[in-house]
Amino acid sequence: MNIAFDASPLIGDNISGVGWCEANLTDALTRLHPEEQYRFEYFTLRSPEEKVRRMQPFVRENTALHPARFSPLIYRLMTNFVPVPYCAFQGKWADVTHFFNYIVPPFVHGKTVVTVHDMVLHAYPETMRTRTRLLLQTGLKRSMKRADRIVTDSDFSRTEIIRYYPDMAEKIRVVPCGVDTAHFQPASAQEIERVRGIHHLPERYFLYLGTLEPRKNLVRLIRAYALLREKYPDAPALVLAGGKGWQYERIFEASAASDVRGHILFPSYIPSADMAAVYSGALAFVFPSLYEGFGMPPLEAMACGCPVLTAKAASLPEAVGNAALLCNPLKIKAIARGMELLLTQENLREMLIERGFRRAKEMSWESAAEKLHQVYSELQDERN
Repeated sequence: MNIAFDASPLIGDNISGVGWCEANLTDALTRLHPEEQYRFEYFTLRSPEEKVRRMQPFVRENTALHPARFSPLIYRLMTNFVPVPYCAFQGKWADVTHFFNYIVPPFVHGKTVVTVHDMVLHAYPETMRTRTRLLLQTGLKRSMKRADRIVTDSDFSRTEIIRYYPDMAEKIRVVPCGVDTAHFQPASAQEIERVRGIHHLPERYFLYLGTLEPRKNLVRLIRAYALLREKYPDAPALVLAGGKGWQYERIFEASAASDVRGHILFPSYIPSADMAAVYSGALAFVFPSLYEGFGMPPLEAMACGCPVLTAKAASLPEAVGNAALLCNPLKIKAIARGMELLLTQENLREMLIERGFRRAKEMSWESAAEKLHQVYSELQDERN
């Protein structure tokens, strides 16, 4: 079977959660099923050599690169209004082509799969970038109609998609995300110290790692941290690590309040190679997101031996099982209480660390890749 992957989530300056999901799934799939042929397809006009360099970590003997020399932005904008054939640029090599980021272009050769990670477009549209919201408002339903299968990350997201698009129910398949326990594992004391120095992290800290954007609920987290400091003035710092997203300004404004000023750190984007040590060095990982299709960071933290506080909302309870402390993300006092428990209850932290290791091992990318291969095989059977 010839399987093509849309590589656009992998070739940007910084890889987001969608990109890491694709990277880990395709890595596991190409290892587990070497009998298939694979290639990464993408558009590039400027710096094609740089795109090739960025793609090298994902290339195997049975995985090729297939760049099309055309502007990706222009193609995306054009196809919103004119059905410019994808196969005119990428040809008719693929039996199955998988698009990992919501949108399927017109006239793709063979069968198509699209990953729809969540329904934030309908649940929390105000937390999205205007450009992304408009793209999905005009293109998502059309994309799902074009797709032969819709993959989503959790049973929660499957239910959400059916809620807003009931006609799509028969197409949906759940392929959970996983965690790479070879990469995410407890770091040595020396590695923690090295990475701490690079990113100017304190000796003790609460950690959030992810995009700085409204949906992640970071303003409430900052206010909860302020409540914690009222009771525990020597509480560890709060580290908010990640790239700036949509409407990040309010997060920085909240961090400048007098009761937390100087105790909240923003080390910006953390490279993949440093993530395990950043997780391992934290007192606890706090992830009170309002809405996630799955939520990989809590599992990554668990694999590194870091206890987790996360939201009792959306897919997060499904992702973490019984291995995390849950809180109501809309109640600042509930978030603060969770942080207090992780700060003061050593037995609770030890229990969550032990459960977290078990949960991380259960959620492997290899298991997810096998489920994805079953989806591709279904479609190949239909072609035959």
